Amino acid sequence: MLEPGDAIPAVTLMDMEGVEFALDHYSGKPLVVYFYPKADTPGCTNEAKDFTALADEYAAAGVPVIGISRDKPAKLKKFSEKYGLSVILASDEPGDACAAFGTWVEKSLYGRTYMGIERATFLFGAQGKVQRIWRKVKVKGHAAEVLEAARAL
Repeated sequence: MLEPGDAIPAVTLMDMEGVEFALDHYSGKPLVVYFYPKADTPGCTNEAKDFTALADEYAAAGVPVIGISRDKPAKLKKFSEKYGLSVILASDEPGDACAAFGTWVEKSLYGRTYMGIERATFLFGAQGKVQRIWRKVKVKGHAAEVLEAARAL
């Protein structure tokens, strides 16, 4: 599980086109990485739309935003196109990033336990180190809160 001061994990993800990229490629600039359980579900859609609504402000602050789920790249592309999303969506099908960030957790719903992605956000500074972590995120107002923290770097 990542803690403040830890480096960006050296994990490989796939973009919506199925092209691999390394997350540590972003070292040297601030970065927001957020994990969400599943594309095209209400909470995940609202979160992606909120980050998209603030995309120009994140860009002005020089902070890329990457949303990660275990969905297949094709599903992410469909999700992005359906809602006109401008954030980078990445697929972690094998779960390597979820394991490295500590977001693959036991969850419970209606008395049933299962493994799933914890909604969490990580803010990295320009040196590629974790500056702040939000776990068990509540979507409303979250993207704006992260933006303010990113601007304060």
